[in-house]
Amino acid sequence: MSNITADRRVENDWWKEPIPANVFWGEGVYIETAQSFRFMRSKRERAIELGDHVSCYAGVSFALGEHGSCKIGDFSLVNGAMIMANERIEIGKHCLISWNVGIADSDFHPLEAAQRRIDTMALAPFYKDRPPRPPIKAVPVIIKDSVWIGMNAVILKGVTIGENSVVAAGAVVSKSVPDNVVVAGNPAVIVKQLA
Repeated sequence: MSNITADRRVENDWWKEPIPANVFWGEGVYIETAQSFRFMRSKRERAIELGDHVSCYAGVSFALGEHGSCKIGDFSLVNGAMIMANERIEIGKHCLISWNVGIADSDFHPLEAAQRRIDTMALAPFYKDRPPRPPIKAVPVIIKDSVWIGMNAVILKGVTIGENSVVAAGAVVSKSVPDNVVVAGNPAVIVKQLA
């Protein structure tokens, strides 16, 4: 059972577009609106894989670049988060991802000022001499099983969050987190060891 119809639409959805063909889901998946996929540009055959009984509530947004992909494990709940992948974001089983969480596997723009200027021109839709975008580094994000990420937290490129760990509300995670800890702050640091 699911609230997704055979034609890939969400029951009673105000968004009229279907779920993209390169999104796959397991049994019992709940998606509040197909608008969650409006920023998905991935050309991958299996761009998004949602496990059994995954729940994606209002405000969730999958912003996947041309080569981006995302996998979410069984029984995970994502509520109002922005998942931004140019390469890969993996979320384990039994995870809780709260409101306004940002998970990004890339900076999405160059760090060097001259390259950022080129990038702004490359992104200007009506600029007649648009250059190609400069290369932008992406490093996968891995969130292991049973992780809870509190509202307004930010998870940056290359981070792995260990099993059973908790990311406090508002934390900015720029370095990997071991299993069984609570991290908080900007930058996030371990504030508690869990049993």
